[in-house]
Amino acid sequence: MNPQSKSVKIAYWSTTGLFAALMGLSAVSYFANPALKAAFAHVGFPDYFRIELGAAKALGAIALLSPLPRWLKEWAYAGFFITLVSAFIAHANVDGLQGATFAPLVILALAATSYVFFRKRVA
Repeated sequence: MNPQSKSVKIAYWSTTGLFAALMGLSAVSYFANPALKAAFAHVGFPDYFRIELGAAKALGAIALLSPLPRWLKEWAYAGFFITLVSAFIAHANVDGLQGATFAPLVILALAATSYVFFRKRVA
């Protein structure tokens, strides 16, 4: 194994592990934290969407960490990108451009970094 591929592998697993953990923990929070039920209502989403999104995030996090086909991981990344951009738009629309509004974009940057190393790893 050449040094470049080893560093790419380390960067991939570091960023992907952290990102998948964040998504997995947020999925659990969607089911267990009553404050998130209120937060979804605050931005105008129905309660069933919180459950659907929690299940989708959990499945996506598992997909990123599992030895699944490349196309399935690509779909997981796409779903996360759409979710995080939508979260930013929803928060900005309701609360304006405050500090917490930008949290989805910070997580999106981590997802993008993970995706870049995913592409380098499979290239």
